[in-house]
Amino acid sequence: MIDKKAAADHKITELIAERWSPRAFSDKNLEPEKILSLFEAARWAPSAFNEQPWRFITASKSDPQEFEKMLSCLAKSNQVWAKRAQMLIILVVKNKFDYNGKPNRWAMHDCGLALENLLLEAAAQGLQGHPMAGFSTDAVRETYGVPEDYEPLVAVAVGYVGEPELLEGELRDRELDKRERLPLDGFVFEGKWRQPIKK
Repeated sequence: MIDKKAAADHKITELIAERWSPRAFSDKNLEPEKILSLFEAARWAPSAFNEQPWRFITASKSDPQEFEKMLSCLAKSNQVWAKRAQMLIILVVKNKFDYNGKPNRWAMHDCGLALENLLLEAAAQGLQGHPMAGFSTDAVRETYGVPEDYEPLVAVAVGYVGEPELLEGELRDRELDKRERLPLDGFVFEGKWRQPIKK
């Protein structure tokens, strides 16, 4: 199995270091209890005013017709590899507060927190998830009847990691590439803008 553990410059928890976004998924079935654990983890994410603005639409390989329906909403370039995942998810954001009907400017942020909880729980369960921006919001809205005040935000492929040889060409190369991130002084400032935090 490929080792994609983050080469962190500072100590971080193993779970965060081991979470990554594969494109090669094995054909091993997902256990129903693990699927429910993913959404239970998302359930307990923090949110402004405890609004919990996340909604998840799911499709599992255990129901091939539903899986194909969701797969068709993805960009063709993502369908190539996401078709091997055992589960697809569309995260939908509720844009207004329930308590006053006003726009919730923190909704996308809060959905990101819920999704990260889900992804970390996936890693803890021996799975991985790969979020995707490449999908048709219009297709999701039409296919699943998403109301106007909700917005399809991100798609996610989930499953057990497979071997890179399941992929071809550039996709396989990307699977094998070293993971990279900006150094801390590229995004953590102290005192004024662009002044790196003291180490």
